[in-house]
Amino acid sequence: MQAANRSVRRILTTAPRILLSSRPPQSTLSNLSFRKVSSTSFFRRSLTRHDNQMLSEDWKVKLSPEQFVVTRERDTEMPFSGDYLYHSEEGTYHCVCCQSALFSSNAKYDSGSGWPSFWEAMRAHPEDNSACNVLLRPDNSAGAVRTEVICKHCDAHLGHVFDDGPEPSGRRYCINSVALTFKPAPSG
Repeated sequence: MQAANRSVRRILTTAPRILLSSRPPQSTLSNLSFRKVSSTSFFRRSLTRHDNQMLSEDWKVKLSPEQFVVTRERDTEMPFSGDYLYHSEEGTYHCVCCQSALFSSNAKYDSGSGWPSFWEAMRAHPEDNSACNVLLRPDNSAGAVRTEVICKHCDAHLGHVFDDGPEPSGRRYCINSVALTFKPAPSG
């Protein structure tokens, strides 16, 4: 037993010397470069992003609590409470999460529903739906079949679309104000 203890003791005392003497070549050390990273920015960034998809924790840092609940957890803001309900300035409404252009103020109207309403989503080419920054998908979450409106680029929940809107589309894009930011039209 004492012989075994001596062997273990010898291994434990010589192992650090072996590890310390095993240095990488100096050329490897001179090629290393370091950069200063602030601890707060480092820990706020996700280390597991894939294809620019942000994690829930990332969105919580970027968005207000209400914006997070509506856009990432697919909730709905209270009717008649949004900043853009009666907003009438000329410009473009963008996704609060990724800043993609979604709706023009030219397509906005007062539907009386309590949420900003638009009769069409913006498209780069009027006849090309693939050039639109919103996607539609079935939503059965409220016990009824509805059509959810989401951002094509970041999957943010924006609201719902209904087939009771004005001409020419007959659609009512019923959108949560907190899911939007507004950029005024250039003056001049």
